[in-house]
Amino acid sequence: MVACVALCLPHCNPPNIVKVLQALQPRCTRQKLYRTTEDKDDGGNEIVWKFSPNVKSITSTSNPFVKHCVKLRQNSSYRHLHGSVIVIGDTSIREIFSWQRTLPEHPAVECLFALENCRIPKVIDDDAVRIINVNSQVIRKLSGLQSDESVQLIALLRIPSSYHILNISLKNEDWPKLFPFTHRILVLEGIQDPGNMGTLLRSATAFRWNGVFLLPGCCDPFNDKALRASRGSCFQIPIVSGSWSDLETLRQTFNMKMLAGHPASSHSQSPVIPLSKDLADSVVDSPLCLILGSEGTGLSKLTREVCELVTIPMSGDFESLNVSVAGGIFMYMLQSQISYLSL
Repeated sequence: MVACVALCLPHCNPPNIVKVLQALQPRCTRQKLYRTTEDKDDGGNEIVWKFSPNVKSITSTSNPFVKHCVKLRQNSSYRHLHGSVIVIGDTSIREIFSWQRTLPEHPAVECLFALENCRIPKVIDDDAVRIINVNSQVIRKLSGLQSDESVQLIALLRIPSSYHILNISLKNEDWPKLFPFTHRILVLEGIQDPGNMGTLLRSATAFRWNGVFLLPGCCDPFNDKALRASRGSCFQIPIVSGSWSDLETLRQTFNMKMLAGHPASSHSQSPVIPLSKDLADSVVDSPLCLILGSEGTGLSKLTREVCELVTIPMSGDFESLNVSVAGGIFMYMLQSQISYLSL
């Protein structure tokens, strides 16, 4: 049995309430949801988040659907449970729509929260997107920002089908479904800062890398801060979250070269090669993975043993760069010379 939560019922007389509830009933269909106690009511029934098609605006921060969206922003498990994500800000939303309007699969938009009297960007099809008008208090509640001056639009989108969390071992033939192209794959290990995560995703997209693989210990790429830093790049590039065993299968399947960014001054038993044009030219035709670790803990012992270590030459006594800055330099120097956009 599925329990539906009816939200934002318009103010009406008792006889009309019955009609509204009857209108809601056909929308109460069973959906394929991940099972969790957070997704059930007090009676143990599944909750499917639906609200009346008659709703055109929300004015209260206590609205159940607003609370649901706030929890999507704050809680990674809840976000992936429902398969939905909150995207905050006009720029990120425009970039997502501009990119995906050229593709056969458009972003699955559940609704668009628009500040009163704001202009909807032309790239967004008003007729195909459900727009809910909200006031500044609701915008601040949804965004988690104290000021609403820079936020006029917030989109509730489905997490893209290009994002995968691996829970089972994959066979070699499964990988092309996750990464259509594997000439350049960025691998992130223990990147917990969402700002760094978002910036790295944006750089990977800008420099035409073919995908991103997240090893354990990384933050959620759909975290609101990561989304803000990436400007929605996680909707534009395939992302796979898995284990070292999965990464090893990927390496073997495509015979990929493994490089890892590493400080030159680090006391490593393995040789550290300086990043250079000659190095970039030597791997231009080779499919490769570039592994970057967190600034706090660096690369794991396994990564240091398996990969060729590469450093960015620097003058002076600087030990290392911020991982997102270093990642941008690595990805620019090692970027593919092949364009996959027209394939």
